[in-house]
Amino acid sequence: MPKMTVGLAMTLLIIGNIIAVFSDALVKTLSDDTAIYQFVFFRQLTAVLLLIPFCLTSSRKSFVNGLKWHAVRGHIWLLGAVFMVYSLNAMPLATANAIFYAAPLIMLPMAMLWFQEKLTIPSVATGILGFVGVLIVVRPTEIDWAAMAALVVAFTLAANNLLIRKLPKNQTVFQTLLLTNLVGMPASLGLTVWEGKPWDFAPLLTAAGSTLFILIYAGFCVLAYRSGEASKIASAEYSGLIGAVVVGLIWFDEIPDIGMAIGTAFIILPLLWLAKVEAKNKRLAKQANAEPTKAPQAVDNSLAKPILATNITGE
Repeated sequence: MPKMTVGLAMTLLIIGNIIAVFSDALVKTLSDDTAIYQFVFFRQLTAVLLLIPFCLTSSRKSFVNGLKWHAVRGHIWLLGAVFMVYSLNAMPLATANAIFYAAPLIMLPMAMLWFQEKLTIPSVATGILGFVGVLIVVRPTEIDWAAMAALVVAFTLAANNLLIRKLPKNQTVFQTLLLTNLVGMPASLGLTVWEGKPWDFAPLLTAAGSTLFILIYAGFCVLAYRSGEASKIASAEYSGLIGAVVVGLIWFDEIPDIGMAIGTAFIILPLLWLAKVEAKNKRLAKQANAEPTKAPQAVDNSLAKPILATNITGE
């Protein structure tokens, strides 16, 4: 896969995060007595059924490659999905999403520790300003179990996005998403049996819709984080908060105020600034590489030779 520009990778993340809001909104419509582990299992099951047709032509060998890292990501994804259902059912959509969007900020030190990425001043500044914007929008006043559950989701999102680099480069996005869900199904089925509630297939359609939206988001994440440096593009994740506020207003009667406008400015403007800085740095690097290296000219200390009319070369 050719290396993606920072701007394109950030654009994919922006679109993916806005789409992911609709997945969260569908989860929030679940009733309080819904079996959580059962619903998570339904999400994984529908994901596998949706993805299998796109992977039928893939070779069997390609599915075995990197299975260890797929297993790690699959169970991290499962953990995040369970805590996501808990947090979304207990908190307003925008508030839960604001905590989810701590993931890009968490990714900055993770990328430095796991992959020795160098944190640039623009990427750190953008991440901090974006998180400040999140706090301005939601103005959290207390931390409870639901907020802690949402913070666990943020950590799982950050870890999963960074671990994409460990996956084989020759696998398609569809293969990656299929394996991530497939390897976690035994654990989710075990949790469903342990939960002990009778099977209820009523939430199956909601699970399928939520899965479709989150698969689109996950696919864009695979494309973006596989091709770009995480510390430079992670701040684009904050943009989905705008979608959360809009969907919350229309679907759940969450009315935004002036804080929304100020917080949005803190989120969007640094993103535009970071993209401009990275584009300028790339242009300067390209110009530097394009300039030929000039060899130093030797100094001739001998007496100048007379130039004759018939000797135009000066020799």
